[in-house]
Amino acid sequence: MEIKRNVPNNTVTRKLTDIDGPTGNVYESVTIIAKRANQISTELKQELNRKLADFSTTTDSLEETFENREQIEISKYYERIPKPVLIATEEFLDGEVVFKEKE
Repeated sequence: MEIKRNVPNNTVTRKLTDIDGPTGNVYESVTIIAKRANQISTELKQELNRKLADFSTTTDSLEETFENREQIEISKYYERIPKPVLIATEEFLDGEVVFKEKE
């Protein structure tokens, strides 16, 4: 999954008028952001599991645990990624999330 560079790692105070602008309702906007955050979270988890599956072994020894630096680097990368809700909020405010209104 490609992550945009301009996503902050910390929470940012937002204006409610910015959030409810696309839908006209703050609660609908928050629901859309939450659903997109769930999608992003699932994608990231699947991607991480695929990468870590290469390191899985049937026997675990103490030596292998400490020697696997590449696995540690992959895990650290995913820990530094902004949280899915921050990514989803940024996508929503940039108009990159497509949604349909129920009639």
